[in-house]
Amino acid sequence: MTRPTNPVALLVAALMTLLLALTGCSFLGDDSAALGPAATPSAGAPTSEAPTGDARKAPDPALQSFYDQKISWKPCDDGNQCGSLEVPLDYADPGGKTIELTLLKNPAEGKRAGNLVVNPGGPGAPGTDYARNAGFAFGAPLRDAFDVIGFDPRGTGGSDPVDCLSDRDLDGYLAVDPDPDTPAEASDLQGWIDAIGQGCTDKSGALAAHISTAEAARDMDVLRAALGDETLTYLGASYGTKLGATYAELFPKRAGRLVLDGAVDPSLSSRESSLGQARGFQRALDAYVDDCLEGSDCFLGHTRQEGLDRISGFLDDVDRQPIKVGSRELTVGNAFYGIVTPLYNQDYWDSYLTPALKQGFEGNGTMLLALSDVYASRGGDGSYENNSSEAFYAISCLDDSTSVPLSKVPAQFPAFEKASPTFGKVFAWGLAGCAGSEAPESTGVGPIDAAGAPPILVVGTTRDPATPYEWAQALAAQLKSGVLVTRDGDGHTGYNMGNQCVDDTIETFLIDGTAPAGDKDCGS
Repeated sequence: MTRPTNPVALLVAALMTLLLALTGCSFLGDDSAALGPAATPSAGAPTSEAPTGDARKAPDPALQSFYDQKISWKPCDDGNQCGSLEVPLDYADPGGKTIELTLLKNPAEGKRAGNLVVNPGGPGAPGTDYARNAGFAFGAPLRDAFDVIGFDPRGTGGSDPVDCLSDRDLDGYLAVDPDPDTPAEASDLQGWIDAIGQGCTDKSGALAAHISTAEAARDMDVLRAALGDETLTYLGASYGTKLGATYAELFPKRAGRLVLDGAVDPSLSSRESSLGQARGFQRALDAYVDDCLEGSDCFLGHTRQEGLDRISGFLDDVDRQPIKVGSRELTVGNAFYGIVTPLYNQDYWDSYLTPALKQGFEGNGTMLLALSDVYASRGGDGSYENNSSEAFYAISCLDDSTSVPLSKVPAQFPAFEKASPTFGKVFAWGLAGCAGSEAPESTGVGPIDAAGAPPILVVGTTRDPATPYEWAQALAAQLKSGVLVTRDGDGHTGYNMGNQCVDDTIETFLIDGTAPAGDKDCGS
């Protein structure tokens, strides 16, 4: 199982810090948190206004006490405000155990128009970090008009984080060969699949069974009520589009202005999703190699195939003999994540991917290992800045626990290698990723069309590696009120990626409520 949706905005912040580290003394030195310090509330802050009228009416009377909450905002880091919200662990048992969600508000910089709830994807990424970094994640029009509200979805970040493995074991899980070619490597992979599945149950108990996307979407409605908003204004990126679409399906009359950027197609099976991502990352790698070839002296070779073969050959070499990096090793698993991480944004190709590969070809795995660490939110001291890798596993397998036994994975190779000659087998082996899951299978919410919701903007990028453009087309078609906005380009998601038409369309919609009359092609 390969993580599909590393949030671009958070990756930007992490890579900015990585650049400083790599141009300093040593990336293995004191690597402070790339996304800023943890939010530490302080005393003496205003509270939010209590919701009034119909805004806080619960869909079920048994939930009314949760919908009656006020958020006590308190100043925290860098001029932001922090708060919390209580929600039931199990919505079928609202009188039972509860979860406390961690919230962060980045106040409007101009004339305030309302609240904008945001989610950066994952699943598993902390939404508070997304709001904390609003200064570069969102354009000035949105920052001026809205209090940007980030929340850590249940089981993530500071919201009762699910725990599955120790930091040391998580290192092993992420370093395992994602494309085993010997019985010993296959056994090692199976062992880690079993370990994380059993670990979630052993370490997190009932929590691991109640962090599904549908439950997180219900939490968003409690948050909407606590903010005092009649309808939800929301911008979700990557997996955040699945969360937003699920919200619209469950609460179509509460859906306000929703933007789903870098869309996930919730109708796909796990196999179909994996095939789509295999195609998407191959498409992105092809574009990267082609971009290199446009220069006068491409270090990868003279043709696309030569370039792809050299990258594949390098991964094979690392598989046979990992590269020593200080007290650690660059394994083929780390090398894979180190290569795919900069494919999320075209701006990272020359700055990170090219020098990382050049280093790797020379037997130096420093940059590739650092990029892999960024992907997994691993700090230089060996600790993890958040539980995003564990939450990704737990949420994904709870939403869809479908799994292929390792012994049957090779039968999938032809289809996956056709989709991606370079990465196909990795994605095929990923079909076994939930084989060790102990959590009960979630029934989800069924087909999503959000009938009765107002216009919903779905944004797709033509060469998006993590959420292929076809997924945005499909989601826009499935939603009764879906409007597709297209960016012709590379990288993951469309907003704030250099296309003024996309930015203007999204900002006008969120601020003024004006949606395009029909699907909109913003070009490159």
